[in-house]
Amino acid sequence: MNRVALVTGASRGIGRECALAFARAGFDVAITARTVREGEGRAAPRTRAGEQVIPVQGSLETTVAEIEECGVRALAVPMDLLDRASVIAAGERVLREWGRVDVLVNNAYAQTVGNMDRILDIEIDDAQAMVVGNYLHQLALVQIVLPAMVERGNGIVIGLASGSATMDPPAPPGEGGWGLSYAASKAAFGRIAGAINSEYRGAGIKAFNLSPGFVITEAGKARGGANAIVDAGFAATPASVPAAAAVWLATDPDAERFLGRVVDGPKLMATLEETA
Repeated sequence: MNRVALVTGASRGIGRECALAFARAGFDVAITARTVREGEGRAAPRTRAGEQVIPVQGSLETTVAEIEECGVRALAVPMDLLDRASVIAAGERVLREWGRVDVLVNNAYAQTVGNMDRILDIEIDDAQAMVVGNYLHQLALVQIVLPAMVERGNGIVIGLASGSATMDPPAPPGEGGWGLSYAASKAAFGRIAGAINSEYRGAGIKAFNLSPGFVITEAGKARGGANAIVDAGFAATPASVPAAAAVWLATDPDAERFLGRVVDGPKLMATLEETA
C-alpha cells in the first residue's frame, strides 16, 4: 500500500506543486482547496480598497487529474480554512476513506481581505479571520490527523512557513514590505511544529517548518503587488522548489537534522544539488 500525503490548498501554486511532487514520489495524495471546478477560483484582494472578485486559475479537479497521471490515487476534498467544520470534516474523510495520513502538508492559508493593509487601515475582524484561518484551524486539522499518526508510530507534519513571521518588513506594505495581519497569523502558525516535536517526537512524529522562499503564485499574480517585493530584493522562487524540499523532508532520514529550525527550501535544494 502506498504512503498517503494530505496536501492542503492544492488547487494551484505551492500546494499543487507539492501534491504532484509527492505523487511522483509514489504517494497517494489527498488534496484540499475551496475551488472544486476550473473557472470557480477567486482570490481576495490584498487591501480592502482593492477589487472584491479576482478570478484565478486552478481547481481540485485539475490537480486530481494531474496526480492520477502519475499512476497513484488522488482524493479531492473541498475545504475552507475559515470554516472549522469543513476543516475537521476534511481530515476525518481522508482517514475514513484511506485509513491513514503519513504526511500532512499544511500549505493552505486564509486568503482574506486586507492581508496587505497598513496598521491604521487594519480592520480587526480581518485580522481575526487571518488568525483563525492561518493558525487556529490549522491546529484543528493537526488535531484530527495527529492521533492516527501516533497510533501508527510514525508521521510527518510540514508547515509552509513565511519569512514575514520572523523578519521585519523592509518597507511598508505595497512598497516592498508585507502586512502585519498576515505576518502575525503566520508567526502563530509557525509555533505548531515545535510543539508537535516537543510532545510527540518520542512517538515517531516529526514536524518541520518549511520556508518556500518568495513564490509568486497564480493568486499572487492575480492580486498584484508582488513586483514591489521583487524590486526590494526578494528574488522569486519557482513553486517546484519548495515542493521538492517538502518531499525530501518527508522521505530522507537526514532531514532529522533540521528539526527545530525553519528550513529554507531554496537553500536546501541548492545544497542538495551541489552535493549530488
